[in-house]
Amino acid sequence: MKAEIHPTLYPVVFVDGDHEIITRSTKKSGETREINGVEHYVLPIDISSYSHPFFTGKARLVDTEGRVERFRRKFGARGGS
Repeated sequence: MKAEIHPTLYPVVFVDGDHEIITRSTKKSGETREINGVEHYVLPIDISSYSHPFFTGKARLVDTEGRVERFRRKFGARGGS
């Protein structure tokens, strides 16, 4: 394995509202917090698996019925081969 080609990984905590994900990342920030005796960089995030609608089960169902018919009416296209 070649030396010094890999990026440096820092201990970080990603914060999504009330939820925190402790991991390592190449990103750093100006804010730090000590967790279990180790300084972690604090990185706020907008969406994580804790808040994304797909994972929370609060996803909107998009009504796709009728879209093909509207397209055909608008452009006079016919289905088939």
